[in-house]
Amino acid sequence: MNIMITGVTGFAGSYLAEFLVNNLDVNVFGLKRWNSPLENIHSITEKINLINFDLGDPHSIYKAIRDVRPDRIFHLAAQSYVPMSFIAPSDTMRANAIGTISLLEAVLEVGIDPIIHICTSSEVYGQVGEKDIPIDEEVSFKPQSPYGVSKVAEDLIAYQYNQTYGLKIIRTRSFTHTGPRSKHVFVAPAFAKQIAEIELGVKNDNTIYVGNLNSVRTFLDVRDMVEAYWMLTETGIYGEAYNVAGSHTCTVGTMLDTLLSMSKISPEVVIEPKLLRKSDVTLQVPNVSKLVKTTGWSPKIKFEETMLDMLNFWRLQVKRENDYIL
Repeated sequence: MNIMITGVTGFAGSYLAEFLVNNLDVNVFGLKRWNSPLENIHSITEKINLINFDLGDPHSIYKAIRDVRPDRIFHLAAQSYVPMSFIAPSDTMRANAIGTISLLEAVLEVGIDPIIHICTSSEVYGQVGEKDIPIDEEVSFKPQSPYGVSKVAEDLIAYQYNQTYGLKIIRTRSFTHTGPRSKHVFVAPAFAKQIAEIELGVKNDNTIYVGNLNSVRTFLDVRDMVEAYWMLTETGIYGEAYNVAGSHTCTVGTMLDTLLSMSKISPEVVIEPKLLRKSDVTLQVPNVSKLVKTTGWSPKIKFEETMLDMLNFWRLQVKRENDYIL
C-alpha cells in the first residue's frame, strides 16, 4: 500500500509517518518543501520516500500524485499558525484552501481513487456559546481568524469534492494537540521552552510571558491523534467530518501550573500584550462521540505524561542550543 503524507516534516506529519512505518507494512511517501528541516523525521528518514513539493505549485502536486499513485493520502500540510494568519491572510488562504483544491484536482486528473484524509481544525467553530458545549460536528462555523476562515474553506471544499466527484474523503477537525517537537510559537511548548531556559540559566530574567490564561482548552497528545487519523481511514464514512480531541479539559493557566509543578523554579508570570489575539477562541470543549462510535478509538496518553515529555524535549533542545555558551 502506498501512503502519501503532505507536510511530513511537520509536527503531526512526522508522528503520523513514525506510526505508519513502526506499525504497518506500507510504503510511505512524504511530501515536503525543498528547504524543510528534517529534524522531526531524522529517525525514519531511511524508511520513507521524500518528495519535494509546494502547496502553491499545482504542477508539483500533480507530479507527486502521478508518480506515486497513492492508495491513501493524509493531507496535513498547511499554514497552521493563527497569529501569522492575521499578518498574511491571503497566503494562509492560498496554502490551506487553494492548496487543497490543487491536491484534489490532481487526484481527479490522474484518475486514481484513494482514501483521502483532509485535516481541518476546531478553529472552524470559533467562539461558541455555553449552549453549544460540548461542541459536536453540527455546531455552526463562526471562525475568529483568517486561519479559521481558511480551514472552513478547506473543510467545505473537501465536502464538495466528495459530493460532486465521489472522492473518498474523510474530514477531521482537530482540537488542541501537543507533545514533543511542537514549535514554541504555540502555547504549551512556549511555556515549556521558557521553563527550560530558566532552569538552565540562559534566560535574561525569571519571567514567563503568557497570553490569555483563562482560555479553556481540551488537550490531546499528538501521538494519540495520528492513530485516530489512521483508524478513520480504516472505518470512517466518506464525506463525513469527525472531531478529534482529547479528554483533559482545563484552562491555559492550569496547563502552565502543571508544567511548573514538574520544575523547581518559581518564576514571575507576566501577561505579554503581543500574545493576546485580536479575536480569541476561549472555550473549546469537544464532543468526540462520533469518532469513538465509528472507530473505537480512545486516547491512551495521560495529560501529565504529555506535559512531561514535552518539557523534557525542550530541556534537551535548550541545552543543545546553548552548549556552545555554557
